[in-house]
Amino acid sequence: MKNFTHIEFEIKEKIGIVWFNRPDKHNAMNDIMISEIIECFQEINNMPEVRVAMIKGRGKSFCAGADLNYMKGIAEFGYEENYRDSLNLTKCFNVIYTCKKPTIAVVHGAAIGGANGILAACDFVYCEDETKFAFSEVKLGIAPATISPYVAKRVGEYGARDLMLTGRRFNGKEAEWYRLVNKSLPEAELEEYVAKTISVLMTSGPDAMAACKQLIYDISNKLSFDESIDYTARMIAELRASKEGQEGMASFLEKRKPNWVE
Repeated sequence: MKNFTHIEFEIKEKIGIVWFNRPDKHNAMNDIMISEIIECFQEINNMPEVRVAMIKGRGKSFCAGADLNYMKGIAEFGYEENYRDSLNLTKCFNVIYTCKKPTIAVVHGAAIGGANGILAACDFVYCEDETKFAFSEVKLGIAPATISPYVAKRVGEYGARDLMLTGRRFNGKEAEWYRLVNKSLPEAELEEYVAKTISVLMTSGPDAMAACKQLIYDISNKLSFDESIDYTARMIAELRASKEGQEGMASFLEKRKPNWVE
């Protein structure tokens, strides 16, 4: 993995940690940061040594949305330039949403605007109770368009209407109530709770988790109910016959840990 300028990547105990690293800008996103996130997650998909991908922010905030200077430049774009830039932003959210590894966002300080697209695209999101959230786009005369597919999946249509139309600020506990985050906790308890989630994920087969994520994506986004019947039968047949599936079933019958559990 190359060195980036606006994010950092490190591996600790099979966890690939993507750090947003613009603390002086509250980790606000610009075109460089967006492109680096895309490249980093594309690489994570191909790293067998990474079992879980985590996103965190350096400094006082997880991410304050779009960088002001970036927004000034966008304001001068014509339609075609805006369209190309927006496509790259949608790719940023989608590369996280379709990541083959379980993804966890650990949120603190603030998650404003497009930052909510990042966390909504993750499998698990945990935050500090005092974290401030807002879909502030409407206050700028625009709409939270590119993040909306992921946010609406998390909070539902009418939750999205409430949060997106008002653009109001809300805290971690309310974010949990809307299911924008899985769990909101006091700062002192957050890391321990995240560690417990990771320990549970580490007992699952890496290939099985990747297949499970693909399964959920396909039945949620691509297949009709009738199409899913044959698709799911084929998937479980393939997984049962796979090397990991054979090891998992053998370890269960032999009352031992499978070889992916240390």
